[in-house]
Amino acid sequence: MTTTPNPAPNDDFAHPGPHRQEGTPVTHDATHQPAAESSATTAAAVGDEPTQRIPRALIAALDTPPTAVDNSVDSGEQKSSTEPPAVSVWTTAQSSPAAQRKNKYTPESTAHPAKMLPEVVRHAVTHYTKPGDLVLDPMCGIGTTLVEAVRLGRRAVGVEYEPHWVDVANANLDLAREQGVGGEEGIDARVFHGDARQLVTLLPPEYVGQAALVVTSPPYGPSTHGQVSVAPGAGVQKYHHLYGNTLDRGNLANIGHHRLLAGFTRILAALRTFLKPGGHIAITIRPWREHAELIDLPSQILACGRAAGLIPVERNVALLARAAETDLVARGSFFQRDFIRKQREAGLPLHLIAHEDVLVFRTALHRSAGSTAAGTSSGDVVDLGQYRSARSAGVARDGAGERGRAA
Repeated sequence: MTTTPNPAPNDDFAHPGPHRQEGTPVTHDATHQPAAESSATTAAAVGDEPTQRIPRALIAALDTPPTAVDNSVDSGEQKSSTEPPAVSVWTTAQSSPAAQRKNKYTPESTAHPAKMLPEVVRHAVTHYTKPGDLVLDPMCGIGTTLVEAVRLGRRAVGVEYEPHWVDVANANLDLAREQGVGGEEGIDARVFHGDARQLVTLLPPEYVGQAALVVTSPPYGPSTHGQVSVAPGAGVQKYHHLYGNTLDRGNLANIGHHRLLAGFTRILAALRTFLKPGGHIAITIRPWREHAELIDLPSQILACGRAAGLIPVERNVALLARAAETDLVARGSFFQRDFIRKQREAGLPLHLIAHEDVLVFRTALHRSAGSTAAGTSSGDVVDLGQYRSARSAGVARDGAGERGRAA
């Protein structure tokens, strides 16, 4: 399936990206594997630090078959280098986004500029977990991952950067409770307010090593989200198309592309602390065009996952168009259609986007001392008790408070 991506994820199909935290620098050498950074340093470092680019050589290396990583058990599972990577097509847009959300989300949810399709989450949760498992989203937005997980009988926990969306996510979970989801025992779901770069200290120790699945997405770069209205004499007016305060440089939606990659790599590395051995991470993402140049974000996120010590296992296609009997019926938003029309008038033959990538990683099946993955040792999975003690001592000395609160 080949479609020409447009650069503007829309209100229906853009990804949840309210956790746009500014990242810790990721330093890579163009001729060597990325150096492992200690977990305590990674999790504790904050502030507006200089960031080095992820080199082209690392991204180009993605064209070669993956090598055995992590430990001897996993190494024996590697496929022959002649076999193509596993690809599956998820038919996740047979009904419209509005129909997928009907009666499950509060009206306030509509205002979020980038919402994940509920069917994408449902497919991932159904495929990679069983009832009772814990599902995590470190950038949960309106809580789509959490809502769909609990409605499928799973436990859920999320982190959200913007306080308003923390409230909306909790309201959507409350709506599920009011509708009887979970029965008499209720649902086990929580939303924490804070910076996902600080995930190791933000989430309670009870979640360490417990998550069977993470479903999330990084923010896009220069994207057009939101909704439109037409006023007489005023033309088309956009609204609900921005992430919080555009001056907030701690928000990954408001910073440069390479800092976004560095921040997301840091979040992926922190997730290893909370995933079970063999737990999966499903990341929904698509390319976009910037000044007519294709930004291959899926391949860059694949590099980020490897740099974070995760094992790539699948690269899937989640349809953003209905699969009819003989063709695909596109569900492009106003923004997509308007952009495509203008690009074609300018001589660039683009098409409405019909799918997004779903990258699936997993953690090692067994944790063993001295094992490595993409230059990151298994020791980088943090001992939370020791880390909290060390950090508390530092806070006492510096008089600095820990960021984040449970909502």
